[in-house]
Amino acid sequence: MDSFNHLRVAWFGDTETEVKNLRYKNQNIAVLGAGLSGSAAALLLRSEGAQVTVLDSAKENNLLRSTVDNLRAQGVRVICGAAADKDLSPYQMAVLSPGIDPASQLARNFSSRGIDMIGELELGWQFCEIPVIAVTGTNGKTTTTESLAQMVNACGQRTIACGNIGKPLSEVAREKKPFDVLTVEVSSFQLERIRSFHPSISLWLNFAPDHLDRYRSVADYRAAKLRIFENQTVADVAVVNAIEKVPGIRARQITFSAYTNQADFRVSDGAILYHNELVLRLPAARLRGSHNIENLMATLAAGMARGLSFREMVPPLCAYEPRPHRCEFVREVGGVGYVNDSKATNLDAVDKALRAQSKPVILIAGGKDKGFTFDPLRPLVEEKVRSTILIGEMAESIRRSWNGAVKSEIANSLADAVERAHARARPGEVVLFSPGTSSFDMFKSYADRGDQFRALVQALPAAASRSDAGAALPQTKR
Repeated sequence: MDSFNHLRVAWFGDTETEVKNLRYKNQNIAVLGAGLSGSAAALLLRSEGAQVTVLDSAKENNLLRSTVDNLRAQGVRVICGAAADKDLSPYQMAVLSPGIDPASQLARNFSSRGIDMIGELELGWQFCEIPVIAVTGTNGKTTTTESLAQMVNACGQRTIACGNIGKPLSEVAREKKPFDVLTVEVSSFQLERIRSFHPSISLWLNFAPDHLDRYRSVADYRAAKLRIFENQTVADVAVVNAIEKVPGIRARQITFSAYTNQADFRVSDGAILYHNELVLRLPAARLRGSHNIENLMATLAAGMARGLSFREMVPPLCAYEPRPHRCEFVREVGGVGYVNDSKATNLDAVDKALRAQSKPVILIAGGKDKGFTFDPLRPLVEEKVRSTILIGEMAESIRRSWNGAVKSEIANSLADAVERAHARARPGEVVLFSPGTSSFDMFKSYADRGDQFRALVQALPAAASRSDAGAALPQTKR
């Protein structure tokens, strides 16, 4: 902890904090988006004396009503529906929720008028008075953020997993609870509009194409993520995947990799080593798969940067169990294992899930069109998958991508897909639900999608089931 005292002086300086937090008093500020992040930003600004209006393009329905009622009760003005997109009230600043596309009509109504706009992450950061560990990557962010927070707390440093998971940073900043450090998952959407956001420790887990429905190119998506390092200095730490080419980092680097020995943290003989020091024997951890080995390494590196010893970090890290929907075994029916990987919202996640399977796969995939094709998965699908059942907006596109490589059929719903998989799967095979894209064409979220898959599998008749324990099925979690 001593190495971080110089950071705490800067954040806890009373005069500086008071000046910083008075900047929005009595200002007329718009918050774009009435979701979790937007509501948190609005309440933070209101608590600091700003006049706040929340605008959301969605009509005020049952889903929004409780949120809207709560905001209005706190003195926040709320405009929903078409009126939000056309609002021409004078504002001194706008806060953009990460779920609102900057190209949307709502956001363009502000950018076209030259109104200053920041993101919710940036707003929350401006009111933070303690160091931040920021975690980004295409895959593994949530697992790493949660395991890191659990480990740090177990080692006696108070923290919370927040940001892109749990509470938005603006909500944590408003509550002002006595944490020693904040463990913040950050997405590319959140990083798009940072200015001063400055993590003392940053983690870059991996990178793969994603979100091409929002970004013009993979390069634009990568550029947004790279902003995590933008404000770091030589006094900070960057934990970086060794096989990634990450330019312009000023912070001190700690590297990790499960695929090369040219890293500070590496794998050898079933164990994680730091240089040549044995740190953790992999069978002791509950996370499985090469990608999760890298998540463990990144977590250990961040803890080391916080001054923690391997001796105190390893036990709580090995005890960590990830959330559902990450190659979660559901049950075995008639000798067929069913795996819920609804968290797989991009191709890289499907790749990892397929590589973890040692048995023939019946793959259920598909969902919202995010602007990319499934062509890159074709060789692996041909190797691992006996049959595919496709759903959602991308079903026909995926079938074209894999035409000739594997038998594919299109289901009209997830329930239909599960029924088809149940009819086609043979004993000794795995039905893997790994969509490879987001859920919003058919479901509220990946969690809703995974919950529905689990319920459908649990409802399958068990008469032919050899075992519902599933102990022998290989598992991997992100």
